[in-house]
Amino acid sequence: MRSSLEAHLRAFAGEDPLRNDIAEAVRQLGVAAIKLRGVIMEEPAGPPAPTPSATNAAGDIQTWLDIEADRIFTAAAWQANIAIMASEERAEPLPMHPGGTLALAIDPLDGSSNIETNASIGSIFSLLPAAGQAPFAQPGRNQLAAGTIVYGPRCQMILTLGRGTLVFTYSPSFGGFVEEQHAAPIPEKTSEFAINASNYRHWDEEVRLYVDDCLAGADGPRGREFNMRWTASLVAELSRILTRGGVFLYPADARRPYREGRLRQLYEANPVAFIVEQAGGAATDGIRPLLDTAPATLHQRTPFVFGSAHEVQRVARYLTDPSAIGERSPLFGRRSLFRA
Repeated sequence: MRSSLEAHLRAFAGEDPLRNDIAEAVRQLGVAAIKLRGVIMEEPAGPPAPTPSATNAAGDIQTWLDIEADRIFTAAAWQANIAIMASEERAEPLPMHPGGTLALAIDPLDGSSNIETNASIGSIFSLLPAAGQAPFAQPGRNQLAAGTIVYGPRCQMILTLGRGTLVFTYSPSFGGFVEEQHAAPIPEKTSEFAINASNYRHWDEEVRLYVDDCLAGADGPRGREFNMRWTASLVAELSRILTRGGVFLYPADARRPYREGRLRQLYEANPVAFIVEQAGGAATDGIRPLLDTAPATLHQRTPFVFGSAHEVQRVARYLTDPSAIGERSPLFGRRSLFRA
């Protein structure tokens, strides 16, 4: 018999006060996700599309559904022992319960522009200790819990409480989330990568070189065929990589808004990185482990690479010194003993 999210949270919490606060926060966020799922299902089209001037604090176009998602999750946060909340949809953190033990960082609705095409969208959250004057300036490795909810063919919650990664599916007949699986370790190696190739002309040469070598397939220095994926939904990319491996890249590029990367570190990249590491994968800013760094600002952007550990490490080698990669050297050619 499959275990429920509630059963996992009770077993995790025990008699520990902080763990009980974490469990209650995850519980309330799960309830909010089910409410948001209903809104998405009942109102798939929504009001007219916003004008280009309707943007959120992070500079992205803001839809009516982004605003509604933020409202639903904010109401849920008030039901938990959360001291302060940071949202992609708000310019500044929202103070909540004085003396609360937790800080919540959340992207209430990731990929909301996909709603009109019926592609997967989702929510991303991170729970941090509410310690000190700047709880959102902590390294990602301080996270207490992190999760994503995918609103797709199935409503799926991917969760880590720092003890591995769990996958739950919403069951309408049960009325809550039930365990789908304990995420198997992400395979170390892969022949599948995800990147927005339309940005090719903006990338640094090293990123182009990595993609070119993958696209060259069996005839190139990698010596095998690669598949390329791109869904423009971070939560969907994570779900796929947890299921069958792969690597995701969103590098910095030459465009002014994205010179420091495209994704926000606090409430997008950090929680995904925590989930991935807990599932045996790796996550970096392209070179360094992402969780070892702290965002300097609430909406700070970062380059982001995550997935199968061996491939993530390989991307770092391309970004630092591609000439040192053995099979790229004419000395070895396609017969290199060092080909991965």
